Amino acid sequence: MPVVPTLAQDYPEWHKGRTDYSLWYLEIQQPELLHYLHHLRQHFSDLLYAPNTRQFHITLFICGFLTAHPQVWDDDFSHQQLQQQIEILRPQQRSSFKLKSGRLNSFESALFIEIEDIEGSLAEIRQQLYACSEEVAPLQYCPHITLGLYKDTINSDAVFERMQHISQQQFEFQNRQLTFGTYHAQTLQGPLTPYHQFILGDA
Repeated sequence: MPVVPTLAQDYPEWHKGRTDYSLWYLEIQQPELLHYLHHLRQHFSDLLYAPNTRQFHITLFICGFLTAHPQVWDDDFSHQQLQQQIEILRPQQRSSFKLKSGRLNSFESALFIEIEDIEGSLAEIRQQLYACSEEVAPLQYCPHITLGLYKDTINSDAVFERMQHISQQQFEFQNRQLTFGTYHAQTLQGPLTPYHQFILGDA
């Protein structure tokens, strides 16, 4: 079965002229893990869409297109909804929490590293965010770090076979911040821009 390639186009049917797509995420900052992720991205660079300037991160909750206007589309996300989410998260004196990176894997359209929610912290935060708004898109949450989107049609069996021939590592790491940010919808794999951030205390 072939993978689904990302095409170098604007996707206007998705963004409908809107620019700022928003989400809660955890930016990866651990040097050893970052080094490993860059190594994997380079190893599979012949399969992955470039350029890719998006920071390595774990998506926590997809909010939709940030807007200061009343909601028009189902995937609009208002500043009022954001403020409600911030208020729900703020009262908790949150501690940093541990996560664990897992094996290399593949979605239909992207190569990724699995993430294990050791302490159930991601599930807990997501449950609180759901109290303010529905999440856009995903049917089932799968925490992960995306290495890149596929650029060409290739049989997925060939991708999985290549995975078997690369040395894989696992990292347990402490997450010390929670970020709400946006990326520019018309820039494929463009950078994340932080908008609001919680710094987490010592566990």
